[in-house]
Amino acid sequence: MQNVNHADVYTDFNGLAKLKNEARKESPEALKETARQFEAIFLNNVLKSMRDAKLADGIMDNDQSQFYNDMYDQQLAVQLSGSVGLADLIVKQLSDEKPANEKLELEDYLNRSSSTPKSISRHANAADKPRVHKHESEAHQALERLFDSSVEETSEAALKNEQALPIQSAQDFVRQLWPMAERAGRELGVEPRVILAQAALETGWGRSLVKHGDGGSSFNLFNIKADKAWQGKQAQVPTLEFEDGIAKKVNAGFRSYDSFQDSFQDYVRFIKNNPRYQNALEQAGNAEHYVQSLQRAGYATDPHYADKVMRIYNSSTLNEPGLSVAMND
Repeated sequence: MQNVNHADVYTDFNGLAKLKNEARKESPEALKETARQFEAIFLNNVLKSMRDAKLADGIMDNDQSQFYNDMYDQQLAVQLSGSVGLADLIVKQLSDEKPANEKLELEDYLNRSSSTPKSISRHANAADKPRVHKHESEAHQALERLFDSSVEETSEAALKNEQALPIQSAQDFVRQLWPMAERAGRELGVEPRVILAQAALETGWGRSLVKHGDGGSSFNLFNIKADKAWQGKQAQVPTLEFEDGIAKKVNAGFRSYDSFQDSFQDYVRFIKNNPRYQNALEQAGNAEHYVQSLQRAGYATDPHYADKVMRIYNSSTLNEPGLSVAMND
């Protein structure tokens, strides 16, 4: 039996790439592993829905804890995949090996309900050979979509729409927001990676954005608060503030935007037009000095804010060779 390299860690894009290559060889094992990957996506959505259904945040909940919960859920979904039964059902539907006495297959049902039904043979014979290739082609196409969706950039136009695809991973976050960070970086004279690192810390890689009471996103990537000068929309949420090094939970109003692009533009205005950040702009050529200057000027109350931003800035996610190629395309 052919050995297929599994993607046993949810960030393992190399495993998905190897699986993609195996699918081109029309390997039955590749079909099974593809089905397992789809089952992992389903389980992750179930876990995410369960967490979102809780009545209220815990007193110790914060962006970082939610970020690690998301990572845990994604890895748990990968580990549980293959044990629920959905993967077996997918393999069964895409495989040509079906019992002759089976009553009704999903494909038969869809064809029966369609206004332009297809003729589907119930038994395997010489005439069925093209259908075998059709299923294997479908499996390969499904894997292509699974792999490509994890690495391709979402267009900037889609991000301006409130119906844009949700950010599911740190890699999604970087690829989707890079063009906007690059533009903001040019206006401020700051490296785009440090701006993305700030946004990643503030929002847990885009998965813990401030939301309105109705669940709608504020698109606020930098957690800029709605001060008296702010005339736009705002969202009231509980947040952690540090006073004399002690964390406490308070309610605060945060600025709300119509898109991620608006959030980047407001961040640029907020930094450039605020006199207390002028020293940070003078340090814009050095990422670490820039972030430290922001902290000293009071951008955040967390005493370790600059250190946290720089850890993300220096992380493999923002320095992966493959990401650099994708972002420069």
